[in-house]
Amino acid sequence: MRKRLVLILPVLLGAALLPANPAPDARASAVPSPAERVAKLTGPGSINDTEARFGLKATDLGILWDNGSGEILTAFGDSYGSGWTGPGGGAGDPATIDWRCNLLFRSKDRNLADGMTLDSAAEDRPGHAKEFLGCKKIDRDEHTVIPTAGISVGKRQYVQYMSVNYWGPAGSWFTNHSGFAYSDDNGETWTKDPKAIWKNTAAWDDNFQMNALVRSGGYVYLIGTPNGRFGNAHLARVPEKQVLSKNAWRYWNGSNWSRDERSAVPIAAGPISEVSVQWNAYLGKWLMMYLDEQRASVVLRSAASLTGPWSGQQVVARGTDFPGLYGTFMHPWSTGPDLYFTMSQWDPYNVFLMHTKLTDDGAITNLITDPGFEAQTGPAPSPPWQLNGHGGIDRTNLGHTGTNNAFVRDSIGQHQLQQTVAVRPHHRYRLSAWLRTADNNTETMLGARTLRGKTLTQKTSGPRPQYTQVSTVFNTGRESLIQLYAGFFGHGQDVWLQLDDVVLEEVR
Repeated sequence: MRKRLVLILPVLLGAALLPANPAPDARASAVPSPAERVAKLTGPGSINDTEARFGLKATDLGILWDNGSGEILTAFGDSYGSGWTGPGGGAGDPATIDWRCNLLFRSKDRNLADGMTLDSAAEDRPGHAKEFLGCKKIDRDEHTVIPTAGISVGKRQYVQYMSVNYWGPAGSWFTNHSGFAYSDDNGETWTKDPKAIWKNTAAWDDNFQMNALVRSGGYVYLIGTPNGRFGNAHLARVPEKQVLSKNAWRYWNGSNWSRDERSAVPIAAGPISEVSVQWNAYLGKWLMMYLDEQRASVVLRSAASLTGPWSGQQVVARGTDFPGLYGTFMHPWSTGPDLYFTMSQWDPYNVFLMHTKLTDDGAITNLITDPGFEAQTGPAPSPPWQLNGHGGIDRTNLGHTGTNNAFVRDSIGQHQLQQTVAVRPHHRYRLSAWLRTADNNTETMLGARTLRGKTLTQKTSGPRPQYTQVSTVFNTGRESLIQLYAGFFGHGQDVWLQLDDVVLEEVR
C-alpha cells in the first residue's frame, strides 16, 4: 500500500513468547514460534519471476482465498512495472511505472514448504497482469482501490475492497467506502455492486472499512476495522446467498445480531490492521492475524468462537527481524501445526511466503497480551501495557516466573500498570495476578474499570511480602472494552509493587 511506512520501535522486541517456566494458568492457548521466510513470491529474484511473466516488479498485500475449484486466488494491492525504482509504493517516474491499483493471480500449488507457485493471472494482454477493479487514481477523490479480503460462495468469487480517498501520515489513510465486487468467471472479470458498500463517516471512523471474510454455518462473516492501523475489530454476518444485500447484514452487539451497524461492539482491542481470520482445524479454534502498529509486529490471537473471547496477542514476526513488515494473510491450505501466510515488506515492496509452527498447550484462554512481561525488553513498559505513574520493567529474575516482571514505585499518590482488553458484555470474568509488595504498602489494588473510569471490580489489600496470587470475579455489564490495572496508592513512604503472570479468563 502506498505511503504506509511501518513505525519501527527504537528497542528490540523481546524474543520470548512465554515465561521460561510459566504457571499453568498464565499461558496463552495458541502459541506460534517466530516466523521464518519461505520464499519471495513477487518481483525481482522471486520464485515466480513476475516481472518477466506478468509485468509485475513491485506490489503488496497478497490476499488469499480458496476459489472452491482447486485453486487459491491471490489479490495484490498497488502494483508497478519495470519503471518502478523503490522503495515503497509509487516510486519512480509516473509515466513509466505502469501503476495498477490491484492485480489477481491464481495458484494450484499445495506444496508450500518451498514457496507458492503463481500459475496464471487475470490479464489484459499476454504477459501483463491487469487491474481487475477499476480506480480513479485521483488524490483526495479516489486515489486507489485496494482489495482487503476474498471468499468464494459456490462458483461466485467475492472481493472486499476499500476505496482510498488519500494517504495520510505513516499508518493512517482515509477511505470513501468499502464494498463488494464479484466475479462469475474465476476472477477474469469483476463487477462492483454499487449498493453493497459501507460508506465512511464524515469523521472517517466507520468500523467496516478494511475487512476479513470467512464462511461458517451457512453465513459469511465480516471482521471489520476502520481505515488506517489503529482501530478495534468488529463483527457482522449475512446468509451466504445474500452477500450483496446490504440490508441483510447483521452486526454483533455483544449479545445478539442487530440490524444497526452502529451497535457493533469490539471483539478484539486494537491497534488492528490488515486483518486475516481463518478456522484452524489443528487447534480447533479461529485464528486472527494482523499487524500491531504499536508493537511493530505481526501478531496472532485465537478463539473458540468468532464472537470471542479472543486470546491475548502472540508475536509471529517482528519489525526488527523484517523491517517494514505489514499485510499478513493466512494461506487456506495450511495443515497441521504448519501455518503459512503471505507478508509484505515496504522495502523491497514485495510479498513473501512465511511459515510458523502452532502449538496448543490446552490451557485456558487468557485475554491478556504479554501476561508475564517476557516480551518487554526495555526499562519502561511497552504496548499494550501502559504505565500510569512511576515504574518500569524488572529483567533480572525478580518475577514470579520467567525472567521479567513489571513494577511500580513511589511514595505519594496512585501508580498503576494497565492494559485495555475486549470482553463480551454481560459475561463473568476472573482477573488474577501474582503480586509482591513492600512491607509498608498499605493500599495494594487489582481491578478492572470502564474506559470512562467507572470501577467494575477492585480487590484492595495491604502488604504482600511474598508473591501471592490475587483474584477477583466480576460482570462486564454493558462494556465491550475494559481497562485492567494493578498498583498501589502511596501515603508518604517509599513503597513498591511487583506484578507478574496476569490472567483474564471468562468464567461460567
